[in-house]
Amino acid sequence: MCPQTAAPTASRVPRDHNVYRFLTRRAHGFYARDAGVSHRKNLRLLRKILCQESTKFKNVWTTHSASPIAYERGRIYLDNYQCCISSIAQEPRILYQKPKCSKSEKIEDALLLECPLGEMLPSPSDYKSSLIVLTVRNWLLRLSADSGEVLEKIYLADSYCKFRYLSWDTPQEVMVVKSAQNKLPAAARQAGIQESVLFYLAVFQVLPLSFIGMLEINKKIFGNSVTDVAVSNGILIVMYSMGLVRLYNFHAILEQFMEQPFDLGHEFNWNGQAGVVGKYPFGLPRNIKITDTPPLLFEASSLENAFQIGGYPWHYIITPNKKKHKGIFHICSLKDNALAKNGIQEMKCCSLEPDWIYFHPDMSGRIIHVGPNLIKVLKLKEVKSNKEQMEVAEEFTIVANRENCVNNTVTVTASGRVVKKRFNLLDDDPEQETFKIVDYEDELDFLSTVAVTQIGADGRAHFDIHCNEYGLLLKSIPLLESWDVTYSHEVYFDKDLVLHIEQKPNRRFSCYVYQMVCDAAKDDECSNRDKTERVFCEKGGRIFEYT
Repeated sequence: MCPQTAAPTASRVPRDHNVYRFLTRRAHGFYARDAGVSHRKNLRLLRKILCQESTKFKNVWTTHSASPIAYERGRIYLDNYQCCISSIAQEPRILYQKPKCSKSEKIEDALLLECPLGEMLPSPSDYKSSLIVLTVRNWLLRLSADSGEVLEKIYLADSYCKFRYLSWDTPQEVMVVKSAQNKLPAAARQAGIQESVLFYLAVFQVLPLSFIGMLEINKKIFGNSVTDVAVSNGILIVMYSMGLVRLYNFHAILEQFMEQPFDLGHEFNWNGQAGVVGKYPFGLPRNIKITDTPPLLFEASSLENAFQIGGYPWHYIITPNKKKHKGIFHICSLKDNALAKNGIQEMKCCSLEPDWIYFHPDMSGRIIHVGPNLIKVLKLKEVKSNKEQMEVAEEFTIVANRENCVNNTVTVTASGRVVKKRFNLLDDDPEQETFKIVDYEDELDFLSTVAVTQIGADGRAHFDIHCNEYGLLLKSIPLLESWDVTYSHEVYFDKDLVLHIEQKPNRRFSCYVYQMVCDAAKDDECSNRDKTERVFCEKGGRIFEYT
């Protein structure tokens, strides 16, 4: 009697089959109790709540600063990242406040670093959000996003270069630190001394933070007229003064020209230098030396080096490299440079500020073209008569509300005198509603716009939320503060939060925080600043204004 070898009964087969299906679905991410499923359900619920008519956005608090204000994932940074305030609470909550730093510790740039999913990390602090900051003295620091504590310190280089910019090659995976353009002092140039190195790039893998390599962008290799460089998605982008843009395979450059790999914190003795990698005073070794021009992937000539790649199949957008073509965009196939059918896009508007165009950040391959009073969402599709060719088709438009705008060239005064205007209003005249900002909220799948009308010194703006698929207006949020079109503005939409950062003359900055409320009784106070009671309080030596 051997029950272990008995044939499976009919009742056991479905159970085994279900287990197999369960394991297969789980391997593909379909697991009913995992955090991802719960998060997606919560976002769908939040989206429905936000679209309800009774849901409003209320200006809960405001603060001002004499230094730039930055926002990252629910955290507002002031005083050159020395002060961090949570934007989640209805009253301002200071997460940390550090002593004022010296000029030598000034932060030049910063990136938010978030924990990758499904990976084992060496330190418990790696599982929490952190901030990578670059200081004026070439220090790269990793700070706790919630406490400001220094978690890691890396010294990049001594005075031979000044690192100034942080960017992602691959978001949350590979980071690039770029120097300012290397220029000799005027006296050295007059003496005939020449500098061949234009930029330095240091490349890091993040979480855990590890050094990949440092390289030079040298005019002997890339030419004398290089004006800027960037790295994105494994591509080295080199820009030239005559409008030329050249693309190179950055990963191939790292593999081909890396002389020796180095690990942070390890001692090295290389090329006559000895020290510890990433420690003062040695910094990082320049272990990637490009000795020959890398294979060219692609090049294009575009006005002001404006060049974008996206869509499916791959296309690129340029403006022909002549000033008379400013505001005209060509959409071409990356495969053979063929212009798409209807691929020349032009708003034909008369405005001080140019229209702009870009590939939709939702990865749908669509294109967003923004003018003063019109937003076009375009898509690429096959031409019916020729499947090898693509055409640009209009998917939907969003139009500014200019129903009450009258621009008569002839008016009649009360006495009956006829007055003729000698000019017409510009398409982006402040007295007409004009689009200033267009953005995409990826977690809720909303397209957002800011439209502004300014009459005299008083400018009024409203933040509108649209369906990303069809462009339908779902909600309009009045911004209660006056909006001056001559100032610099940033608006962030982060789930249940709208945040407006304004830069006024003489380095005065303001931050207005709006949060979602679901009380219909508060409709009036959400839309009328004059009827709302404002309270001033001091926290951490800073004045806040809140309701």
